[in-house]
Amino acid sequence: MAEASPAAGALAGVKVLDLSRVLAGPWCTQILADLGADVVKVELPGAGDDTRHWGPPFLQDAQGQDTDQASYFAACNRNKRSVTIDMSKPQGQALIRQLAEQADVLVENFKVGGLAKYGLDYASLSALNPRLVYCSVTGFGQTGPYAERAGYDLLIQASSGMMSITGRADGEPGGGGVRVGVALTDLFTGVYASTAVLAALRAREQTGRGQHVDMALLDVGMAILANQAAGYLNTGKVPQRQGNSHPSLAPYQDFPTADGAMLLAIGNDGQFARWCEAAGRPEWSRDARFATNTARVHHRTTLIPAMEELTRQRSTAQWVALLEDKAVPCGPINDIGQAFADPHVVARGLRLDLPRDAGDGIAAVAGVASPLRLSEHPPVLRNAPPALGQHTDEVLRELGLQDGDIAALRASGTV
Repeated sequence: MAEASPAAGALAGVKVLDLSRVLAGPWCTQILADLGADVVKVELPGAGDDTRHWGPPFLQDAQGQDTDQASYFAACNRNKRSVTIDMSKPQGQALIRQLAEQADVLVENFKVGGLAKYGLDYASLSALNPRLVYCSVTGFGQTGPYAERAGYDLLIQASSGMMSITGRADGEPGGGGVRVGVALTDLFTGVYASTAVLAALRAREQTGRGQHVDMALLDVGMAILANQAAGYLNTGKVPQRQGNSHPSLAPYQDFPTADGAMLLAIGNDGQFARWCEAAGRPEWSRDARFATNTARVHHRTTLIPAMEELTRQRSTAQWVALLEDKAVPCGPINDIGQAFADPHVVARGLRLDLPRDAGDGIAAVAGVASPLRLSEHPPVLRNAPPALGQHTDEVLRELGLQDGDIAALRASGTV
């Protein structure tokens, strides 16, 4: 690996071969790409990553008309170079092996054993490149009775128990298990995978060898149950759905206001006392039923309705303004448009627009900035998510192929 410079990103010089598709694997490799790694994404000629077709919504051209390229793909593939290679063909397998020999990291999310028939599994490629960090992302991991099953985020949210604690209680209107509004286990698997890859690269500095990283959506789905899992494991009591309220904190939920609703996230007794003072009910913080968090949790059925009577008397904006200087966490329940229009979000530069010159009529692709804020080596936003095969010739020339060689591969359907 070459030494990184601040302008190039912390991972400058790291070469990543991305054989993954959809979300968990591409989310991992986008994090690495944002940090400066050179990520080459291998896609099937003529089709590409499945998410290129997961629309609507679609990317728009300069005239504001929908294209045939789904915006989903754009969420997790910026800063990458796209090369199209058909790995079912021997020549395609040979090209990928050449890329793997030069790579520091390979990320794939095929079914367990799915790449062995192509000679692209960990055992085969680590024999060619012992320094290769090879990360496999699957639904259920490389071992266990479910190892060969396909895994999707929705399935994992259900089987991990996540849906059993998400949504309103069974006895309430709209009660029942609900999935989180984004593919949470896919995203967290990508984040955990990037951490594991970085750890493996660090270990390689001492050992000189890469290793196999086994990432499973189910493992991650269980891990991110966090306090809910800890509560069950240490008490034997199975947590239940309870809408927007919190099992261990009160008041920590949504409240009605004169013009809608707001969130109060009161995490300690001092915050509750300050809320009571601001709301004109200072005596509540001295009431034995409400003076401590544990007491408030036990008496929430009394406290919450009483608070709701007060919160309905002001608008959401009035409550936010009233509590802003009192260190009481309070805020609106925004839709995504309102969130991106928020002045703090604007000030933090969380929307980014990356120009794209791929000859497909799409002048720029909008996205969300990396949340990684490194003072010396910040994320480097180099390129928009690529068009399918946009960098095929460029990448193959870097392998030493001549234009005639590339033309022959294209004629055979290999690239």
